[in-house]
Amino acid sequence: MSSNEIEPGRLFVGGQWREAADGARTDVVDPSRGAVVTTVAEAGADDVDAAVRAAREAFDGGAWSGLSGRERGRILHRVAELIRENVDELAQLESLDVGKPISLCHAVDVTNAANDYEHFAALAHSLDGAVRNTPMNALAYTKREPLGVVAAITPFNFPLILAGSKIGPALAAGNTVVHKPADETPLSALYMAALLQRAGVPDGVVNVVTGTGPVAGEALLRHRGVDKVAFTGSTAIGRHVAATAGEALKPVTMELGGNAANIVFEDADLEKAVGAIIKAFVFNTGQFCMGGPRLLVARSVHSTLLGILADAVPGVPVGDPRDPGTVVGPMAGEKHLKKVEEYVDLARKEGGRIVCGGERLDLDGGFYYQPTVIADLSNDSRVVQEEIFGPVLTVQPFDSEDEAVALANSTPYGLASGVQTTNLARAHRVADRLQAGIVWINDWAMLDPAVPFGGVKDSGYGREYGPEALDAYTKVKSVVVSLD
Repeated sequence: MSSNEIEPGRLFVGGQWREAADGARTDVVDPSRGAVVTTVAEAGADDVDAAVRAAREAFDGGAWSGLSGRERGRILHRVAELIRENVDELAQLESLDVGKPISLCHAVDVTNAANDYEHFAALAHSLDGAVRNTPMNALAYTKREPLGVVAAITPFNFPLILAGSKIGPALAAGNTVVHKPADETPLSALYMAALLQRAGVPDGVVNVVTGTGPVAGEALLRHRGVDKVAFTGSTAIGRHVAATAGEALKPVTMELGGNAANIVFEDADLEKAVGAIIKAFVFNTGQFCMGGPRLLVARSVHSTLLGILADAVPGVPVGDPRDPGTVVGPMAGEKHLKKVEEYVDLARKEGGRIVCGGERLDLDGGFYYQPTVIADLSNDSRVVQEEIFGPVLTVQPFDSEDEAVALANSTPYGLASGVQTTNLARAHRVADRLQAGIVWINDWAMLDPAVPFGGVKDSGYGREYGPEALDAYTKVKSVVVSLD
């Protein structure tokens, strides 16, 4: 499908493309060059109201919830097929919008988005209840029903995947959706609106409003016609989302910030571990909530591993995301680049040793930063404790398994964690003690729609992926029939 079939940068409301009510538009910037590539409509409160009303009308009219799970599943399967048929167009949009390497967009973003819809298409068939045995002379059973209108608010770093991880289960369960993508990266959301319509999703079932968080996002969050909020973003904004939704007693699922520790024990296969370490902190230019920016290393191999990283990290290809050989592209925007620079400057002031990197790169006017490794920081350093969200790795030694676990659990976050060891018993033992929603052993970022992920502590609550995701998009009704 050509992107020309999409009305240029307009809102998608009730199955129609439309301008914002006040005609406002906002720029979309290519982060690899720092140049404006297009503009999109900037939704206001009236536009959000129109989108929620369209979603409510579609839900109340049974245009989607009235279909059987099997029928919804067939349409979601068609969405997956269309994503695969349009892989090149989607990959190019995601690369242009976010600055991701084009090879990563093909292999990860578009592939996983198709897998998301395919997975939830299958789960749409299995939304059944249960018969309950009771001492009453009655037939008691439960039903799982959709919640209604879902507000899906997604971030800039994985626009396509994180939209699918919310829209997929919401639709599988029979809900309707208003999607507010990040204001910086709206392009794939608009393209997907057209694909969903082409697949057979009825008008009004999925609506897309582009715009800013403080205006469009806030209006969507506070709208009384919204029945559930699914949010991915920073912990600070997540607190606001939870508090605001709580005022109206709306259920919320939130995948928030992360600052995962990757633990390397003395018995680890260092050659394999180095690959996992580098992937964990440079993947998506470090703009990955489940990235591994904290490396904890057994003291006996600490110096050796630092030496290996000092040699290996500068060789990671950084550059134009359109080059198939690029591994690390630019940061998604100027403000994200400045944030990374501020943290590395703070590390220097706190006595940190820059093992490699530590500077921005001047490439084509884009927002590039060198993959950076920092040693000799104390555990209470802000650079260690806070989420940097860039290609920066801090390295700390430890002397015992207990100390490693204590260091790993010492931040407010709990989204992901990793263990590098050849000792099977230790792998299971340490995984049990780590405060994280997902733990990877001897690799990093092994993700599949069948495997749930989500946070604990300041990393949020609720789960995306897996059959567990559907729990957040359904409500249980009990029916008790007297047999007297």
